[in-house]
Amino acid sequence: MHAVKIADVAHLADFANSRPTIPERPVERTRYRTIWISDVHLGTRGCNAGLLIDFLDHVDSETLYLVGDIIDGWRLKKKFFWPAAHNDVVWRLLKRAKRGTRVVYIPGNHDEVFRQFSGLDFGGISIRRTAIHETADGRRLLVLHGDEFDAITLAHRWLAHVGDIAYTVLMAANRWMNAGRRLLKLPYWSLSKHAKAKVKNAVAFISQFEEVVAQAAGARGVDGVVCGHIHTAEMRTIGDIDYYNDGDWVEGGNALVEHFDGRMELLHWADIVAARATNAAVLPIAVAA
Repeated sequence: MHAVKIADVAHLADFANSRPTIPERPVERTRYRTIWISDVHLGTRGCNAGLLIDFLDHVDSETLYLVGDIIDGWRLKKKFFWPAAHNDVVWRLLKRAKRGTRVVYIPGNHDEVFRQFSGLDFGGISIRRTAIHETADGRRLLVLHGDEFDAITLAHRWLAHVGDIAYTVLMAANRWMNAGRRLLKLPYWSLSKHAKAKVKNAVAFISQFEEVVAQAAGARGVDGVVCGHIHTAEMRTIGDIDYYNDGDWVEGGNALVEHFDGRMELLHWADIVAARATNAAVLPIAVAA
C-alpha cells in the first residue's frame, strides 16, 4: 500500500456523508456498552463484509474498539481488491463515529501503516497504539492487537508473509465450500477454523499466545486484556487475568461485547443469522396455529 498522508486519512470524515451501496437496515438495534471487533481484512476476498454489515446494522454501542487488521495492507500491496461492500463497511464505521459513538482504532500488523498516526483523531475516530478500557464493574482491560507477542511476526517477517499466502489459499477453499453450502441452503461453516482446532501445533501456538498475552497484561497491572490477531475467539481466565480475544470477520464472524452491567459476551454472528432465518421460517406456522 502506498504511503498514507494525514490529508488522505482526514478525507475519510467526508466519506460518512456519502451513501452506501447497501442501505442501512431499518431494524431495532441491540445496544451494548462496548463492542470490540478485529481482523476484518478489508481488501481481501476472504473478508466476510456482508456478515459484518449485517452485524453493524443490528447492534449499537457507546464505545467501539477496532482492534487491528481492519484493512489488509499486505494484500492490497500485492493486488488491489476493493468491492463496494468493503466501502460500505468503512461507511458504517465512520457513520457510527459521526452519530456519537466513541470509536478507537488500534492498528495491527496488516494495517500497520496507520500506526504512524497514533495519538491523532480523524473524523471522530481515535487512533491509538493501545488503550485501557474500564468496564462498568470497575475492571481495567488492556486493549491491543496482539502481534506484539507473535514471535513469527516479530522475528521472521518473511515467514509471516509465507504463512499469509498459505492462509489465503485456505480461505479460497473456504469460500468455494461455503458457496456450495449456500446452494444447499446450509449455514456458514469455517474450514480454516475447523482445521486449526484439529492441528496439534496450531492448538499449542494459540494456547502459548494466550498465556504470553495474559502474562504481559498482568505485568502492566491491569485486570484483563482484549486482543485479536490469531483469529480465535476466546474468553477465559489465565491466572488472575481475564483474557478475551474478539475473533475475526474472515473465518468466525465474531465480536466481543460488554453489557451495561460489565458482563462480557462473545457473539458468533453467523450462528445468530442462522437462528434468525430459522425463526423467520417457522414464524408463519406459529402464527397460523
